[in-house]
Amino acid sequence: MSAADSDLRGPAETAVEQCLALEPDESCAIITDDKREPIGETLYEVASEITDDAVIVRYPPGETHGGEPPAPVAAAMAGADVVLAPTTKSLSHTRARTEANEAGARVATLPGITEEVFTTGLDADYELIADHCADVREQVDGADEIRVTAPAGTDITFGIGDREFRSDTGIVHEAGVMSNLPAGEVFVSPETATGTFVVDGTMMPHGLLDDGQTLSFEVEDGFVTDISDDDIRETVENAAEDVGDAARNLAELGIGTNVAVTELVGSVLLDEKAGGTVHIAVGDDAGIGGDVEAPIHLDGIIREPTVYADGKELDLPGQ
Repeated sequence: MSAADSDLRGPAETAVEQCLALEPDESCAIITDDKREPIGETLYEVASEITDDAVIVRYPPGETHGGEPPAPVAAAMAGADVVLAPTTKSLSHTRARTEANEAGARVATLPGITEEVFTTGLDADYELIADHCADVREQVDGADEIRVTAPAGTDITFGIGDREFRSDTGIVHEAGVMSNLPAGEVFVSPETATGTFVVDGTMMPHGLLDDGQTLSFEVEDGFVTDISDDDIRETVENAAEDVGDAARNLAELGIGTNVAVTELVGSVLLDEKAGGTVHIAVGDDAGIGGDVEAPIHLDGIIREPTVYADGKELDLPGQ
């Protein structure tokens, strides 16, 4: 095993043993692609030492986050007790992931994971993350309206309606549960939203934004009506050619709860978990409690937010 692979061993053990709690009598499917093979192989190595029923499935990287994987990949996911998916493009918001959960699989997706994020982002106290999630949930559960403001210009109000907040703690021990890894957020798919959100942290395809660089989004009645950035606007418009207004759906409000992530590094997977940040996403929300299906799910991270639940300011982790 190379030195780089040995560096991946510890985080892989954390993922397989602590986060997923893989047992010897369970099956495990590692879903990866050509660009994430070292991480996938290390996870497979750890899993295969625990169970004889471990497989690794590799496929060409998908074209977009939230795009469906090939049918044989989806079948492997639905047929396993435990699924870990270090992939270039996210499988979190796909029917394949949803159907695997519905079949009883415990799923951890690691979208866009790099070796740096894998080795640093999994060095966290997941019990503490779970505690922070519980604290945020206590403050937001049952709220009808959430408002977010931030120094870069964000001022947006979300109508929660009948939707429920969910926690992503990284602890995936129950059948049918899923989490991102690295983990740490409380999130909801709001029924509606109106206002402006200004991303000043991380958003693809740009990665970590430069100081003073911002991406602005206008939102009316739950749909994005204007996007300041040409690249993101083109991505949304291309998706809209296939699914119409679903591509402009205001999909998610998330609150980061991982206080081990103290600096944004340009990885959406890691940065959206940073304690004291908020992220807002456009596109698909069917995988997180909504009812809109789209081939995209684009998250943007907002620094230094103030969050209000029915007018009361929240105490956010890491602030």
